[in-house]
Amino acid sequence: MSNRFLDKLLTFGTLDAETASAVEAATSQPRSLPAKHDLIREGDRPGPVFVVLEGWACRYKILPSGTRQILAFLMPGDCCDLHIGLLAEMDHGIQTVTSARVATISRELMDELMDHHPSFERAMYITQLVDEGTMRSWITSMGRRTSIERVAHLMCELYLRGRHIGLSDAPHFALPLSQIMLADALGMTPVHLNRVLKELRLHGAMALKRGSLSITDPAKLTRIAGFDDNYLHRHLRGAG
Repeated sequence: MSNRFLDKLLTFGTLDAETASAVEAATSQPRSLPAKHDLIREGDRPGPVFVVLEGWACRYKILPSGTRQILAFLMPGDCCDLHIGLLAEMDHGIQTVTSARVATISRELMDELMDHHPSFERAMYITQLVDEGTMRSWITSMGRRTSIERVAHLMCELYLRGRHIGLSDAPHFALPLSQIMLADALGMTPVHLNRVLKELRLHGAMALKRGSLSITDPAKLTRIAGFDDNYLHRHLRGAG
């Protein structure tokens, strides 16, 4: 079975056989977890680095009112923050969205991998930079993009990320996110999101059905979103 984490690291540069073997060994004992399982909660003491090998997860924060803001979606091959172990306590939670296989890399083992395998260290830092670029794009959406631009932009991002790891079969993409989850990620109510999705469908740009996203007119959806994938830093992939 392919190791999605190793596959992702290899898109950021060459790993020698010894390094690749070390990464595979570090993630060789994943746990199978159900959907809506908290890997870690806000206020918990940080532990290992979580690596999603199969399934989806999300970062989230619960407000005092009980409402939820989703901060990021984690796809197969993604991992949580490289330096999460430096925090005194978690400032957000991480939860599985679907059933998932998740490996853990202890702080000690992560330090060892970084110290002894420079190509692994470089690839991990690039993944961190891409995560930070994605967060900046989400902040921009929340602050300045209109509702329809915001929704279109997220759909473009998720589709592109999914296509890169082989999850999409153009123009279709299995998207295991409910409208409630998408609303929590976009800072909208589900009712408002539903209206925007209908508008995008009427524009002929995309259609979202239960568990599936269809991009009917990629150029139109990209134009509505004002989408530029530079923040995903794909130009770094394959660099030595």
